[in-house]
Amino acid sequence: MEKLKCDLLILGAGSGGLSVAAGASQMGADVILLEGHKMGGDCLNYGCVPSKALIASAKVAHGMEHAAVYGVANAVPQVDYAAAQNHVADVISQIEPVDSQERFEGFGVRVIREYGRFVSDREVEAGNYRITARRIVLATGSSPLVPPIPGMDGVPYLANETLWKLRERPEHLLIIGGGPIGMEMAQAHRRLGCAVTVIEGARALGKDDPELAGIVLETLREEGVEIAEEALAQEVRGQAGAIEVEVKDGRVFRGSHLLVAVGRKPNIDRLNLEAAGIETTKTGIKVDASLKSTNSRVYAIGDVAGGMQFTHVAGYHAGIVIRSALLGLPAKAKTDHIPWATYTSPELAQVGLTEDAARKAHGDRMEVARFDYHHNDRAIAERRTRGVIKVMVVKGRPVGVSIVGHQAGELINLWSLVIANRLKMSAVSNMVSPYPTIGEINKRAAGAYFSPRLFENETVKKVVRLVQRWLP
Repeated sequence: MEKLKCDLLILGAGSGGLSVAAGASQMGADVILLEGHKMGGDCLNYGCVPSKALIASAKVAHGMEHAAVYGVANAVPQVDYAAAQNHVADVISQIEPVDSQERFEGFGVRVIREYGRFVSDREVEAGNYRITARRIVLATGSSPLVPPIPGMDGVPYLANETLWKLRERPEHLLIIGGGPIGMEMAQAHRRLGCAVTVIEGARALGKDDPELAGIVLETLREEGVEIAEEALAQEVRGQAGAIEVEVKDGRVFRGSHLLVAVGRKPNIDRLNLEAAGIETTKTGIKVDASLKSTNSRVYAIGDVAGGMQFTHVAGYHAGIVIRSALLGLPAKAKTDHIPWATYTSPELAQVGLTEDAARKAHGDRMEVARFDYHHNDRAIAERRTRGVIKVMVVKGRPVGVSIVGHQAGELINLWSLVIANRLKMSAVSNMVSPYPTIGEINKRAAGAYFSPRLFENETVKKVVRLVQRWLP
């Protein structure tokens, strides 16, 4: 067995691991990167990238069917599901070089295509190598969680790792799980011509603001997606092409294909964490605010760290680790400025506290500023008027923002900046937006916060009258 030494050893070549590897190697560290599967991890190969590519195909099909409102004749789209999946594969192939082994070797990273496992508190074995590192970063990500539903092991089902291999369009897609992945794939497949039923054990889109999530669910139902809430799956049975899901209240849902989208589990089974003295929780590796595990030489980032499971969080974690492990600077991860988005139509986005959470945390000190999309001229021009923004404000500073509507995932970027830098609503109000843009909604939301203070304030009116009397 060949023995290697390095400054930084990274397990996992997904978003977080690649970000650490690129930054650390270009800053002069000796870096080894282990990856036993595909470079780019889940996001590139099975998650963010392919799902958004399929959503893009679905939007085109939907637009053809609903073109008359723009003065263009409606058309029945001729959906070639296999071609749509080929489009997905092509998008992945175009991005692959950015995450490739060759590119990172060009940065000076030694890439070893093997899984790693601990053999001591600072040694990892991978294939024929035993590696000793000053610091180790676990960025092994997560995998689809398959719930222990009776009958599941005897029925063919899809998960996000297998969905993209499908080339025959499902006649009727059953989806267990009404979270972001489930709802995105439900709408996409409905727009591509499938019958779709979503089976959710609690409330669909349950982590988002109920009012705003309700707008998304209403839209999906209008498009023909059946959404069964409070429908806990009790049994799965059948065979390929004829699958049944029975839920707790006795209802039975029938379809041709089954997609399981109930959540994720951390990839820790191969790591032999006990050998390194690393503790875990129910959701992943136990870490402190600086992302260090119970072994102070070992960091955990991204999904495997057990927090928010988003690609951009893994990238954010990478920056924390680089400052701490490479430069020895104090660095702590926060979550209050981390946004997330669900890429349905309309989109649903959130950063910071929802209205309910903000009321619980701040009580009567919290105010809500709202602005509806149907007052935005660009939204009117593009027939995208279904939506609203809600900004939760305490002492002039936003503590949370919820948006549902066209380009909500783009609009939320500004509010992440505002919250991360503890800016006040006046900073957004002072911004000038080009007209007409959807982005102007952010400025108008800030205006909605200040309007009562300016236009419904008797003191302001008295001051204005007094000034007008004295001005020449």
